[in-house]
Amino acid sequence: MEHIEKALQLKGQLDKLRPIEKEQEAIITQKFRLDWNYHSNNLEGNSLTFGETKALILFGITAQGKPLKDHFEIKGHDEALKWVIDVVQGDYPLTENFIRELHALLLKESYEVNAITPDGQPTKKRVAVGSYKTTPNHVLTKTGEIFRFASPEETPALMHDLINWYKDKKDVPDVNPILLAAEFHYRFIRIHPFDDGNGRTARILMNFILMQFGYPPVIIKTEDKANYFSVLQLADSGSIEPFMDYIAKNLIRSLELMIAGASGQSIEEPDDLDKEIALLEQRFKTSIKENQVLRTKEAVLDIYDNSIAKLWERFLSSCKRFDSFYAINESTLYILGKAWKGVDAPKMIRQFIDENLSFIYLIYNFTSINYEGLTNYNFRSQIEVKFNFTEGYTIHLPDNSKLLEKPYGVQLTDKEIDELVKVEALRHKDFIERKLKEIQNKNT
Repeated sequence: MEHIEKALQLKGQLDKLRPIEKEQEAIITQKFRLDWNYHSNNLEGNSLTFGETKALILFGITAQGKPLKDHFEIKGHDEALKWVIDVVQGDYPLTENFIRELHALLLKESYEVNAITPDGQPTKKRVAVGSYKTTPNHVLTKTGEIFRFASPEETPALMHDLINWYKDKKDVPDVNPILLAAEFHYRFIRIHPFDDGNGRTARILMNFILMQFGYPPVIIKTEDKANYFSVLQLADSGSIEPFMDYIAKNLIRSLELMIAGASGQSIEEPDDLDKEIALLEQRFKTSIKENQVLRTKEAVLDIYDNSIAKLWERFLSSCKRFDSFYAINESTLYILGKAWKGVDAPKMIRQFIDENLSFIYLIYNFTSINYEGLTNYNFRSQIEVKFNFTEGYTIHLPDNSKLLEKPYGVQLTDKEIDELVKVEALRHKDFIERKLKEIQNKNT
């Protein structure tokens, strides 16, 4: 096929330019990483724009009004990409365990998604990260038909067969990496081994294969989504060649970009200026908020009554799950230089709230772990709410990392509250596991 032949020729040109100067290679890698993060997630419905994605990855800036889950998706995907880019430098084998580790990095933690039953009825199902699916994940097509992937019972054997197929093909003399990577992508998608994240995982695995053979990653652009899914559907009907040709065509763009970068030329694409302007706009919005409600007593009380009270209630409920691990446990709301203790603290301090309030700390102190050798270890669970003068309010963790930003007048949703509490609970769980491991290592 014409595109495959051209890609092979370009790969030869690229090899002649290697090794690439380190600084230039870092610039090329960052561009691929940013494009890959944005497009692969946007293909699956993530709402962050390219500018918002880049602002989050490079500057830690969250997009106002966008779902917390969308930010977690980008962060998880970026962690997975950085891991793959790192391990591809060595002779890291593609195994089932590798795929499950990648999936766990990508999705970070378990959650629920909408689904349909085998007879087409809407339902909910839990996505367990790093584990193969436990329920069918068939999809409803535009024609109303159900397209069926591998069943949960078939999946382990099919994934085992896929890895063996890949190992056999990879070791064939003069193997064509483009065809191998494209077919692996399609075979993986046809199994759909996980409850969620299959598309993103498939594209990462395809690019892992290509990069192991010295190719740059293929970036499927979100504006080309219709063509991408169209060739996948053709493969479902028995014609995989258009899909392979499509992958090769997109690989050509990546090869040409990498050759330009390796030659010291500009690697900007026609739409890069638009992306940079979008990024500038996002950074500008975080620095100078226009038409924002000021920090008035009424605005702060509105957030306090309708968001902070709910957050406090669920924060306490989540923290209490760890009570049995410690000898002493105590909850505190810290405000205006004073600590208010107990579950009734929100009612007690409400009368003191006015426009001068700048922060509230939601604190749960755990003292002395109930485990021999760990009694000197304490932990503080904490969520900080900052009330800015014109920029609304922000939610921070103990390391001062910003999790969420909202304008005055916009309340925390139940889902956002659950996510905030979960992030802090996971930090606590990791702390206990780390301390137990330290003691166990000392005893061995």
